[in-house]
Amino acid sequence: MNLTGRQMRLYAVTDRAWAADTDALLCQIEDAIDGGAAVVQLREKRLDEDAFLEEAKRFAALCRRKGAVSIINDHVEIAQRSGADGVHIGQEDLEAGCVRRILGPDKIVGVSAHSVEEALRAQAAGASYLGVGAAFATGTKADAKPISRETIRAITAAVEIPVVAIGGIGRGNILELKGCGLDGVAVVSALFARPDVKAAAAELRRLSEEIAKED
Repeated sequence: MNLTGRQMRLYAVTDRAWAADTDALLCQIEDAIDGGAAVVQLREKRLDEDAFLEEAKRFAALCRRKGAVSIINDHVEIAQRSGADGVHIGQEDLEAGCVRRILGPDKIVGVSAHSVEEALRAQAAGASYLGVGAAFATGTKADAKPISRETIRAITAAVEIPVVAIGGIGRGNILELKGCGLDGVAVVSALFARPDVKAAAAELRRLSEEIAKED
């Protein structure tokens, strides 16, 4: 599966902090999709593997029904067994080329990148898209250090696959990313911490169209 830049305009990354249970989380995800998120990443750090798999199956089925792309954070086996469209890995996870060999040519492999070198290496290994950042300081991932706009521009100029910025992005600062050559943004709390997830997604989707490069 190939991703287009337009699909990457608004990339939602889940966080259970603002959901009482799995049912509530899936309702939030549906609202995010209805508001304009075409790609959703399911991120779970605390569930055991069996619970994560069951949730991932429901998540993948929801995304299929809504016409959105389903991505699993970090866990390649869960991505395979759940029927999700792909997986997203960091620099400390399994190497992108190995993940591509495991999943095959038809699945999506997203990779986090913080430099041109990491970006080019991921693209050469078969990455489908890149998540670059942190774009701003973020409380979601306290150890993520912001990278410069110059670095973001250098990454987007160096690769041919879609690139989204992630890290601390919200309606108050998203327009600062204009001119960086991005295809879109990935957001967590700017969506899921808001009382009206659908409205937040619609607003962020509109703003992301302003900062995205032309397809």
